[in-house]
Amino acid sequence: MPVLQELDLSIDDGEFLVLVGPSGCGKSTLLRLLAGLEQPTGGEIFVGGRPVSRLRPSARNVAMVFQSYALYPHLSVADNIGFGLRRSAPRGPLAQLQDSLHRLSRPLPAALRVPSGREERIAERIAAVAATLELEPLLARRPKELSGGQKQRVALGRAIAREPAVFLMDEPLSNLDAKLRTGTRAQIVELQRRLGTTTLYVTHDQVEAMTMGHRIAVLNGGRLQQLGTPLELYQWPANLFVAQFIGSPAMNLLPVSLGGPGQIQLGNRRFVPEGAIGEVLHLWQGPQQLTAGLRPEHLRLGPATNRNLAAQVCHREALGNEQLLTCRLEEGDHLVQVRCSPATAVTIGDNVHLDVDAEGWRFFDANGNALPRPRGTRAGPSLPPL
Repeated sequence: MPVLQELDLSIDDGEFLVLVGPSGCGKSTLLRLLAGLEQPTGGEIFVGGRPVSRLRPSARNVAMVFQSYALYPHLSVADNIGFGLRRSAPRGPLAQLQDSLHRLSRPLPAALRVPSGREERIAERIAAVAATLELEPLLARRPKELSGGQKQRVALGRAIAREPAVFLMDEPLSNLDAKLRTGTRAQIVELQRRLGTTTLYVTHDQVEAMTMGHRIAVLNGGRLQQLGTPLELYQWPANLFVAQFIGSPAMNLLPVSLGGPGQIQLGNRRFVPEGAIGEVLHLWQGPQQLTAGLRPEHLRLGPATNRNLAAQVCHREALGNEQLLTCRLEEGDHLVQVRCSPATAVTIGDNVHLDVDAEGWRFFDANGNALPRPRGTRAGPSLPPL
C-alpha cells in the first residue's frame, strides 16, 4: 500500500512550508522522496521546474537536515560543514592529491604550503557560514565535544554551505530541550528569511508549526488534508481531523441540528451564529444534523441566563498566563474546554454558565468536512523578499 496517495503539492520560491501530521502519516517519507533517499512508484518531483525523480541525491540541488544531526564523528566542525562542498564535483586523482596536500600543509609557513584554489574557496565559504551561525570558536572540535544545540547548528551549517535550491528539515529540533529549542527555532526562521531559500520543515510540535511556517500542510494517512496559513488552519479547518489536530487544546466538538434558517439547536437551547459563518449557515441546504466546533477561547464564563450553557468544572489547569477549564455540560454530558483569565476564581466542582461567542461557531457535515468557507477569509502566505 502506498505511503503517500494522490499528493499534489506546489511550493512557492522562498516559501517556508511546515509539514505536520500524526506518526506514520508520510511526512518523513515525503522529505526522503524529495531528497532522493527513496524512489517514488509514480508521479514526478520538480525542483525549480526541473524533473528530479530520476536524478541521484547529489544532483538534485537540495540539502537535508536530519533529526539525528548525522555528523561525521571523525571530522572536525569545519570539515563537517565543508563535506558537501568537497564532493560537489568530480575530481581526478591528481586534483584530489593536491587538495589533500593543501589541507595538510596549512600549518606550515606560506612559502611551504601546497596551493589549491578550490580548497581556499571552500575555506572561505566555511568561515562565512561559521560566522553566520556563531560557530567560529568550535571549528576545530569534533562532534563528541559539542552540545546538542551546537551539533544542530553544525548540521544547519553543512546544509547552508552548499547554497541549495531547497532545504529539507526532518524534525531538527526534537532532540533539544525546551529553552534551546525556542532559541534555535527563532534562528532557523531568521536564517530562512535572510537566505530566502525554499524550505520544507517536518515537525510534530504545534508551536513550531504555527510560528515558523508561511503555510502549513496537514497530512493524515498519506493524504493532504489541508494547506494554508497557520491562522487559516486554526480559524477555518477543512475537516474534523484538522480541527482536532491544529490547536492546543483541540477544538471542542458538539452535536447540533438545524433549528431554522440560520439557527442551530444544541440540546434544548437555540443559537444564532453571526458573522461570516452565520451567512454560510443561513444558505445551507445540506443535512440537518451537524457537528459544531468551538475553540476554547470562544467559550466564556457568564451569568446564569437562558442563553448560556450550564456546566460543572471537573478539571483546572493553571498555566500562569491563562487557565484551562474542563467543564461537563449539564445537558448532553459533553466535555468542553474553556480558556479564561488566570485571575478567574474557580475551583473543581463549581457550577458555571458558559457564554458562546456567536462568531466562533464552525460546522462539519456527516462526512467530517467543514461547511464551505465564506469568501474573503483566506489569507495568502507572506514570503520573504528575494
